[in-house]
Amino acid sequence: MNFTGIIIGAASFLIIGILHPVVIQAEYHFGKGIWPIFLAGGLACILASVFVASVIPAVLLAVLGFSLLWSIRERYEQE
Repeated sequence: MNFTGIIIGAASFLIIGILHPVVIQAEYHFGKGIWPIFLAGGLACILASVFVASVIPAVLLAVLGFSLLWSIRERYEQE
């Protein structure tokens, strides 16, 4: 049996679920100016995913990276 898809799906679900309150708290404590941190973190994770040889960690880094980029948009929608 191959559990790769289930692992990636569950981890993606957790990443997205965890980032939602992180965005809310970051905006509350630091205001609008926090978006460059999310941008840098997102781009770093996406770049790192290119260099990781294993499929699951590479995919999860990419999901985290794109979720961090999406968090920038979410932060402005919360306003």
